[in-house]
Amino acid sequence: MPSPQADKNYTYADYLTWPEDERWEILDGIAYMQAEPSPIHQEILASLLAQLHHSLSGNPCKVYPAPFCVRLMDDDKKKNDEIKTIIEPDLSIVCDETKIDETGYNGAPDMVIEIISPSSIKMDRFIKFNSYEKAGVKEYWIVEPVGKLVSVFVLHDDQRYGRPDTYTENDEIRLSIISDLVIDLKPVFA
Repeated sequence: MPSPQADKNYTYADYLTWPEDERWEILDGIAYMQAEPSPIHQEILASLLAQLHHSLSGNPCKVYPAPFCVRLMDDDKKKNDEIKTIIEPDLSIVCDETKIDETGYNGAPDMVIEIISPSSIKMDRFIKFNSYEKAGVKEYWIVEPVGKLVSVFVLHDDQRYGRPDTYTENDEIRLSIISDLVIDLKPVFA
């Protein structure tokens, strides 16, 4: 199957036919190719993954690094040709194992972390931000490697993200979805 074209509307059924050596996401039917992550991106990802994996030991919630297919949908009975938002967050924390299948996750993860790069700023700050908010992702982190900052958005009762709490490389972040879990940013940005 050839790679997607910019002027078409795509679904998860299309996504399943695309080359496995290419990383694509679909947001509201529009296909976006993902750039290869930089070494600093991967170092930050590895540090966050290690802390989260260790801290979640024995917890029903699990952390999954990209590539991990997340199908954002409001009805888990949708057919593949009806699902129009498929993402691969850098890190996803999910607490409902019943929504995991052999290809990924059906629904909104409890928490998502995106590590931005110059080519992904618009996508992570606006397009994915709106998709995660609409889908009901409870906590969304945007990690900025250059500025050594993390912006944490928490979903409020009105199903909207409020103003972010911003943390620097010397801070610790207590997760809102698991209050006894704390991430130390010193090794993340070391």
